Amino acid sequence: MLIENEPYYKTIGNEIEVFEHAFKNKLPFLLKGPTGTGKSRFVEHMAWRMKKPLITVACHEETSATDLLGRYIIKGTETVWKDGPLTKAVKEGAIIYLDEIAEARPDVIVAVHPLTDFRRSLYLDKLGEEILAHVDFMFVASFNPGYQKGFKELKPSTRQRFISMSFDYPNAKMEAEIIVAETGVDEADAKRLVQIGNKIRNLTEMGLAETVSTRLLVDAGKLIHTGLGKRLAVEVAIVEPLTDDQDSLAALKDMTSLMI
Repeated sequence: MLIENEPYYKTIGNEIEVFEHAFKNKLPFLLKGPTGTGKSRFVEHMAWRMKKPLITVACHEETSATDLLGRYIIKGTETVWKDGPLTKAVKEGAIIYLDEIAEARPDVIVAVHPLTDFRRSLYLDKLGEEILAHVDFMFVASFNPGYQKGFKELKPSTRQRFISMSFDYPNAKMEAEIIVAETGVDEADAKRLVQIGNKIRNLTEMGLAETVSTRLLVDAGKLIHTGLGKRLAVEVAIVEPLTDDQDSLAALKDMTSLMI
C-alpha cells in the first residue's frame, strides 16, 4: 500500500542516502539491530519518501514460503490461485519488508535467494512459473543479530546477498527529541525517560533477554502525556515488558521509582 502521511523518522546517520542508492542499483537491503531501534519506521519513511507501495510481513517461526508466495484457495466451486505478499510485490513493483527474517522457516530463505542476486526472479513451484521482478521492486529485510545465538542466526551465504546497515539506539539528545515528537510529552520528562532507558541498558549483570528499546520509552511517554502517573507509566510500559522474574522486576521498579 502507498503511505499517504509522512511517518515521523529521526535521521541518525547516512541511512537515507544508502537506501536510495540501494534502490537505484537494485540491491537487497538488510537492516541489523535490536528490537525497537526504528528499523520498521525507517522502511515506512523511505517508502513514503520514494512514493513506493510497501508490503510488510512480520516473520515468525511458522512463516513459510507458501505464506509468502501464495496458495490455491477454494472460491465458490472453483480452486483458484491467490498470490502471497512477496509475489504481489514482485509483480507490482512494491517494496517488500520481511521483518525479522531469521525467525522464518528455512524454506523462506531458499525461496527468496533468486530475488537477492542478479536473477531478480521468483519461482512459483506450484504453478511451474518464474516471475521476473518489476523494475521498481525492492527487497528489504531486518535481522536482530545475537538474539538466541546459534539458533536464529542468518547463514553467511544469505547475509552476503544483502548490503547491510546497523541500527542502534540513538544518543540521549536524539532519543529525547524522538520521544517529544512522538508523544507530545515535555522535554524534561523525555530526558528522564532516556536516563531510565540508558540506566537499564547498562545493567548487563541482570541478564535481560532484551533491553529497553526506544519504542518502550515512547510508549511510556504517551501514557504520561495522557495523564497516567509517571511511576506507573514507567512500570507498565518499560519495566514489566522486560522480564517476568520477580526479583528482577522488584529491582527495576525500585531503581526506576527513584529516577522519575
